[in-house]
Amino acid sequence: MHFRYRKTCASLPRTLLGILCAAAALSSNSQSAESPKQSSSSLDEILVTGTRPGPGLWRVSKGDHELWILATLVPLPKNMTWRSQLVGTRIANSQLVLAPPEITADVGFFQIPKYAPALVSSQKIPDEQTLDQIVPHDLYIRWLSLRGKYFGNGHYDEHTRPMLVALHLYQHALDQFGLTSEESVWRTVEQIAAHHRVRILPVTIKLRLDSPEAWIREFNQVPRDQEVECLEKTIERLETDLLPMGQRANMWSVGDIDGLRAAHFPDDRITCFDALFSVARLHSQLAQAEAQLTDAWLAAADDALDKNSSSFAVLPIGEVLAPDGWLAKLRARGYAVRDP
Repeated sequence: MHFRYRKTCASLPRTLLGILCAAAALSSNSQSAESPKQSSSSLDEILVTGTRPGPGLWRVSKGDHELWILATLVPLPKNMTWRSQLVGTRIANSQLVLAPPEITADVGFFQIPKYAPALVSSQKIPDEQTLDQIVPHDLYIRWLSLRGKYFGNGHYDEHTRPMLVALHLYQHALDQFGLTSEESVWRTVEQIAAHHRVRILPVTIKLRLDSPEAWIREFNQVPRDQEVECLEKTIERLETDLLPMGQRANMWSVGDIDGLRAAHFPDDRITCFDALFSVARLHSQLAQAEAQLTDAWLAAADDALDKNSSSFAVLPIGEVLAPDGWLAKLRARGYAVRDP
């Protein structure tokens, strides 16, 4: 089992805590919450449906060699099908596809039975405390409101640690509002590349985790105040940003690049990743892996532009639009960049 952490920034949310997804499955499966019925004000009433083309492609060139970049966004509407004739043509005419850059780690120990008790225990607030005992009262009231809205009347284990509460809440909210974090756009790109027999090059940095005991011990050392801040920022985002999330998803689906440039992309996950990797050794590991990932992708782009007449890449929209993102770094290297 591996977790995957795509290179992201505030403009491209993926999942709330990539490294916790495997662990969260244990506690998530134990929650018996009933999904509430969709309300008449759900976002799916304003989200686009049917087949949509997404944004145009950015062209990076070096002489007569070119690299076409598709910018992806998460979340997107669940009921939208993405299909772009332009993307299909560019991939078919390319010699290489650069996969979305990612950091991976083997967390297969989550499946080893002897570690199950320690993993279950690590997902609980210490000393049998409950959420209402460790978070400010006003924050707890806000949590209760969203719990009822997105979990229905079913049971939720309030002994669960705040970071995992934030993860479960975020996932349920997206689902209820007709959004999905599934990477269907990249899966479609993979299928197109396979159909045309175009080689896919992974751009991956492997994060080395020590023994399961050490990982669980360090996870248990995450400061409580940082976990509470993670939950607070997640609640704040769900209170204020679900409608804008849907609007950004619509902009992406119809290729409204100007609208996306002007949009605000808040990201509670920055706070949550800061909490998760606040343990000094984990923080150092992730920072090093992120730096390596940037270097690895830029080197792969250099190589693709040097060796191939045409290549194709998929990047998070944040790295494409950010003033200091990876597309900006290619410009700084002297490449010509043309917007859609």
